[in-house]
Amino acid sequence: MSTIFYLVRHGLKERRSGDVSLTPEGIIQAESTARHMARAAFPISKIVTSPLQRAKETAERIALYTRCPITEDSRLRERANWGDCPDQTFEEFIAMWEQCTSDPDYIPPVGDSAKKAGQRLASLLAELHNEEPANRNIIVVTHGGLITDFLVQTFNERELDVWHPDFKSVQNRLIPECSITKLIFDKGNCRIEAFASIEHLT
Repeated sequence: MSTIFYLVRHGLKERRSGDVSLTPEGIIQAESTARHMARAAFPISKIVTSPLQRAKETAERIALYTRCPITEDSRLRERANWGDCPDQTFEEFIAMWEQCTSDPDYIPPVGDSAKKAGQRLASLLAELHNEEPANRNIIVVTHGGLITDFLVQTFNERELDVWHPDFKSVQNRLIPECSITKLIFDKGNCRIEAFASIEHLT
């Protein structure tokens, strides 16, 4: 019994604190991603999205083109969001983020450790794989940090370095907006079929 997951990072977001929306460029990225998924030679059975606005807006566009239902799941939120900590500057947020990346067990003042964030996504994917009928294609709209948190905890360095040299040390720069990472869950195993593809945006 296999399940194929398409992990989609949201489109380009507004550069300010809080639960921000997509920029005009981000909307174009989301539209391109939606058209790409709608043209796929396989049916999309479900879209699951982070509750944060930028992800929901991306998912809504994909749903419009694929005519698939959307559900929200809080496990898909980012490990931390700028603006969750009152009066935190962007520089302070970045320093906190980088500490979380370098030390996956570090628990920031707001949000989750990278380890816990990765476990959140892992639990959702396992749950969907176990509950859905076999041979389903599911789109998961989430955030770049959460995707890499999951990958770093799920795969060893050798497996990850196939996709990018020194994957772990540069993970914060590897997931472009509206990129698609394809995972295949089959017989208790997970493998990466495609990583952070942006061919559909060109």
